Amino acid sequence: MRQGLPRLCAAGALAALAFSPAPAFAADAAPCPSGTEPFAEYRLFFGRSQGDVEVVSDADWRAFLAAEVTPRFPDGLTVLDAAGQWRGGDGAIVRERSKLLLVLAPPAGKAMRLTDEIAAAYESAFGQSSVLRVVTAACASF
Repeated sequence: MRQGLPRLCAAGALAALAFSPAPAFAADAAPCPSGTEPFAEYRLFFGRSQGDVEVVSDADWRAFLAAEVTPRFPDGLTVLDAAGQWRGGDGAIVRERSKLLLVLAPPAGKAMRLTDEIAAAYESAFGQSSVLRVVTAACASF
């Protein structure tokens, strides 16, 4: 029973992080270096397959980007081609082509909600079970 508690606490902590409204800058963290400003960095990982079948073509991705992503982040974003992999429930390694979306946004803005909307739209449109989202505090300059 004791071994289950740390796992449960860790799962609860991860769930709390996943649903926090925006990344928090630690109170004791060093300020951003001169010439940079604080941002929240959002990284979304979009798988393009279901099983062994690629269901999101390049044309599908471009249409999704134009309809769902660009209107939410018109000031700028970056998309990279990626190669994802993970261990499936049967122990086999699953690989698929993926897209990685990078967005920098004000740390206290509405970007968390917007990335939620993008993930939900992608999951619905392409029958995906999830979109991985990583949110970190960053310092940047343009």
